Amino acid sequence: MRPLDGVRVVELGWAAAGPLVGTYLASHGADVIHLESSTALDPFRSTYPPFKDNKPGPDRAAMFSFYNAGKRGVTLDLKQPKAVELALRLIATADVVIESFPAGTLARRGLSIDAMRKAKPDLIVLSSCNQGQTGPHAQHPGYGSQLTALAGFTQLLGDPARTPVILYGPYIDYIAVGYGVIAILAALERHARTGQGCVIDLSQYEAGLQFMAPALLEYDANGTIPTRAANRDRVAVPHGVYPTSEPDSWIALSVWDDMEWARLREALGDPEWAREPSLATAEGRRAKESWIDERIAEWSRRQPRERAVARLRAKGLRAAEVRSIGELFRDAQLVERRAWRTAKHPVIGDVRLMAPPFLLSAASQGPDRPGPLLGEHTEEVIRGIVGVDAAEYAALEAAGVFK
Repeated sequence: MRPLDGVRVVELGWAAAGPLVGTYLASHGADVIHLESSTALDPFRSTYPPFKDNKPGPDRAAMFSFYNAGKRGVTLDLKQPKAVELALRLIATADVVIESFPAGTLARRGLSIDAMRKAKPDLIVLSSCNQGQTGPHAQHPGYGSQLTALAGFTQLLGDPARTPVILYGPYIDYIAVGYGVIAILAALERHARTGQGCVIDLSQYEAGLQFMAPALLEYDANGTIPTRAANRDRVAVPHGVYPTSEPDSWIALSVWDDMEWARLREALGDPEWAREPSLATAEGRRAKESWIDERIAEWSRRQPRERAVARLRAKGLRAAEVRSIGELFRDAQLVERRAWRTAKHPVIGDVRLMAPPFLLSAASQGPDRPGPLLGEHTEEVIRGIVGVDAAEYAALEAAGVFK
């Protein structure tokens, strides 16, 4: 048994902000049915590499498979009234709807909140979009990358002498996902107690601001505006990433107090430069932080990465290897905790899927299969759940309803 066995979720959305919410629910047993259309492909199917053998194609896209693991896939052309009717009939069998289109998009297709809740009065609906369903900015176009800049993250990233650095990908999407999952679980718990559904209006922008609390408090309390500080930290000194003797190989190190500095001196062999009395305090080290970084790099460049980390950790210091993406799949800790699950994709072959970052003692958890092929489960769902018979299904298919 899984915690969400018996819960059905109908999902309309693309990329990460909405669909990843459904993926987490599917990992814990929910039957998540992802509605999409071949007439307007999910960007994770069409434009985001990697693709199998570097050849783009909707069923060759690893990003879509990864972010939609454990779901069933149905194609409906919601520009057609018959497709909207089928979607509402499917929603009538669901407990939860997740949608992540710009505000008003689904309503213009005939899938307004009122229409969905008329089909299922106790329905839970999560609407996740850039800046919420209301307000003067509700219709602003954008993506997670723009929201990351709007929320101030970009201003904090990079070297202070250079321009800001944008985070790779739609970073705020992934913050919003966590809040979306929690909100749905709370709504399901409320439904179990009261029998009532609800509408959850999730602003991805506002979700991102929650992660900016320290910077916002700094301005509110002291009137100062935090900005870029490269690898510097307000407490730890030294604090940085240092090269090793192997090509493109690095270690991360931070020293959080004067006792740790003394242990770092021992790990480095107590070189003469480190014995300077002023460096015994954080204030003194901060005054010469760049110079200290150069001295540490001189030492680290003579060390293989693993040996450098082992030597630092032997002194109780906070140090770690900078891992490549490929190395993460072989990380002993992640392998032991089954962070990665291997599944067979009909087109891509063996793919690795990411499990939730926690283990439940009394329940199994997925994901147990990759994301669906385009329209893979259309007939299974429309005939088996919606109840369309073979003749009607064939007529709808001929009319292009299932594109």
